[in-house]
Amino acid sequence: MRKLITLLLLLFSLPLTAAETPEYVLTPGDIIRITVYQNPDLTTETRVSESGTITFPLLGSVRIATLSVSQAEKIIATRLRDGNFVQQPQVIILPMQIRGSQVAVLGQVNRPGRYPLELANTRISDILATAGGISPLGADTIVLSGTRNGRPIRKNIDVNALFVDGTELDEPVSSGDTLFVERAQVFYIYGQVNRPGAFRLERNMSVMQALATGGGVTARGTERGLRVHRRSDNGKLQEFEPKLEDLLQANDVIYVRESIF
Repeated sequence: MRKLITLLLLLFSLPLTAAETPEYVLTPGDIIRITVYQNPDLTTETRVSESGTITFPLLGSVRIATLSVSQAEKIIATRLRDGNFVQQPQVIILPMQIRGSQVAVLGQVNRPGRYPLELANTRISDILATAGGISPLGADTIVLSGTRNGRPIRKNIDVNALFVDGTELDEPVSSGDTLFVERAQVFYIYGQVNRPGAFRLERNMSVMQALATGGGVTARGTERGLRVHRRSDNGKLQEFEPKLEDLLQANDVIYVRESIF
């Protein structure tokens, strides 16, 4: 009985899930193919013009931009029926090339480029996943720029908070938006460490963690007398001896000296 109830719940939930899936909204620049069942002479492949219209046989100009695919199908079917061209028209619209609604993803992602908004309510995380995610060199912040209600916007979005806090920060994107992922901040370590070089600066990273990232101190090195070179806000280079629990800043340079014993 329990298995039967579970199966029924799943069956009843399927139509609801499908109904809740947002449809793609047609936009100027899209190329679509329109077919009318049992009327092959009406099959049309056309581009949505900048004014948001298409030209369809028998009907002439039809405005479909900003409509979902099903809404556009219904409008064309209604006009065919009201004009006595087809008695019971069954219209199907298939988007061939989605060019109008696109979002640009730039910077430190695995597949930068322009991506179409195939569904309404596409969110930042969806586009980020389509672009292959943030590369190992990418920062933990996404810059979203675009236009809302005719006004330009620019937001810095914390990637960690985006996935931890859910949809509150994971807002829908709009056509013409740009997502930019900066290069991650780094620190440098050299001297008596096993892996000297430049490394990604993690959040709240301490000097001790930086030493571990550099592979630890060599047999000839010592943690005493560490030196950190840091450039201040006015551009002046400062040098000081840090504590192991001190936090690093972007572009800090750590020097591990050789032990005198």
